[in-house]
Amino acid sequence: MHNEKARPRRMGPGPGPSEKPKDLKKAVKSMVKYLDKYLPIIIVAFVLAALSSVLSIIGPNHLSDLTDVITDGIVTGIDFGKVKSIALFLLIIYLFSATFNYIQNFIMVTVSNNFAKDLRDKISVKINKLPLKYFDTHSYGDILSRVTNDVDTINQSMHQSLGTLVAAIALFIGSIIMMFVTNWILAITAILSSLIGFSFMFLILGKSQKYFDRRQVELGNLNGHIEEIYSSHNVVKAYNGNKDASNTFDKLNKNVFTCDRMSQFLSGLMQPIMQFIGNFGYVCVCVVGAILTMKGYISFGVIVAFIIYVRLFTSPLSQIAQGMTSLQSTAAASERVFEFIEEEEMEDESKLTKKLDPKKLKGNIEFKHVKFGYDSSKTIIKDFNCKVKPGEKIAIVGPTGAGKTTMVNLLMKFYNITDGDILIDGTSVKDLTRENIHDLFIMVLQDTWLFNGTIRENIKYNKADVSDEEIMDALKTVGVDHFVKSLSGGLDYKISDNESVSAGQKQLLTIARGMIKNAPFLILDEATSSVDTRTEELVQKAMDKLTEGRTSFIIAHRLSTIKNADLILVMNEGNIIEQGNHEELMKQNGFYAELYNSQFRK
Repeated sequence: MHNEKARPRRMGPGPGPSEKPKDLKKAVKSMVKYLDKYLPIIIVAFVLAALSSVLSIIGPNHLSDLTDVITDGIVTGIDFGKVKSIALFLLIIYLFSATFNYIQNFIMVTVSNNFAKDLRDKISVKINKLPLKYFDTHSYGDILSRVTNDVDTINQSMHQSLGTLVAAIALFIGSIIMMFVTNWILAITAILSSLIGFSFMFLILGKSQKYFDRRQVELGNLNGHIEEIYSSHNVVKAYNGNKDASNTFDKLNKNVFTCDRMSQFLSGLMQPIMQFIGNFGYVCVCVVGAILTMKGYISFGVIVAFIIYVRLFTSPLSQIAQGMTSLQSTAAASERVFEFIEEEEMEDESKLTKKLDPKKLKGNIEFKHVKFGYDSSKTIIKDFNCKVKPGEKIAIVGPTGAGKTTMVNLLMKFYNITDGDILIDGTSVKDLTRENIHDLFIMVLQDTWLFNGTIRENIKYNKADVSDEEIMDALKTVGVDHFVKSLSGGLDYKISDNESVSAGQKQLLTIARGMIKNAPFLILDEATSSVDTRTEELVQKAMDKLTEGRTSFIIAHRLSTIKNADLILVMNEGNIIEQGNHEELMKQNGFYAELYNSQFRK
């Protein structure tokens, strides 16, 4: 929604509202809350992951027995029956371990995909509940980054890390227990040799978290810049702004690169450190184990078992480190997603029961001492009073920033008035839902909007049971029927972003869309600003037909287009300073007359 007041719209690359101290505990609590319905099945997956690890831990102890049977049998003869039973038992537990691991992976993939879908659904619903002031202070690119990049990060991390992390923790704890059960001396040896790994892991996690947080924010800033530049590509070209845009992009891209490099570099240190600790553990266990074997404290099979236990003990450290790294990205991404989902919404209107029937309205509108400001520190509309009779054509004129479009936004309840009231047929807009008010108005804006789809779909947007004849009549009224007929497929012609449809033709199509909607009130916000003088005459005639029998509000900078208005409201600094028809205002020789004459001076 265009507004003449320069509101604080966050489109540039500077620090945005998402750059604030991170509350990771809150993000985790929010994730648990939104995962509530999936918790039972997630717990099942965690249990299966733990069972898979436990079964893996049981194996080395029996492998030690198998080794001792074979070692002892070298001299006295190998007991193949015992070997067979141990081997069969090992095969069974490893098969069960693999099966449990597969099932938990399948569960986590399913849950993560469904959760990501739920998040996107919540975001889609949330967007329609957010007030316009939110979009005034956030870049579209940053919002898109939350919907796409951040949700995908959560999705990937959930199915790749959570189950693995649980299994790794279970394997880690189980390995420690089994090592102490097997031999406490070798267990202490393995643990002491790995303590250094813990120290480095927690140190690195603390250093890298801030870079994961900054990366998500910088990625949102980069997407915001890209959306802004590509949506205004022609302006950038016309003003030779390519170099500045490229420099800004390079700066933002470098910020993302720096944060990504630092976070990945620090987290990437975990893997080689864990590998070193694992190998160091092997050496220590072999040396101490050899000494114990030579003194007869343990058998050779215990050393074999402990070598496997060291691998099972150090491997979870690597997996835990990787899981924690992934969860860092998830924490940063989830905070941004939940921050969006938990944004303050528009007021709940479920208690509003009054409803106006568009077919039964007379068409009276009254503004009573309306006051409004986009923030409490500055009032834009100071004391607006006006009565509009049914069927009148009301033109609102004034310099940029006078509050013309703001009045329309208040009338449509895009924003709530600070003080005063607006009455439609004697009913306050405060007692009507936004949806009901929107049903009462046809709105044609100066910003043309056509989505990727056919001409027919664009014209009958959000309105069912519209025949092709009605669509063609609307197109003919605005003088664009010949253009549509010249297109291959006519009404079935698909419009896309790269089509060479002129701005004027787009505006005519949006005006035709407005004509299809049969509502008692009409708002034209600079609807002819994108058409040439000749086309403007055709559009003006179409607008005259469209305004017949409707109470109309016309915002115009071209004063020649509103000479036939029943009432012209001249606004300046949020107040009506003059009102009357064109002839009356010209005779007053005041602000309007000066504004009108200035458009025809040579």
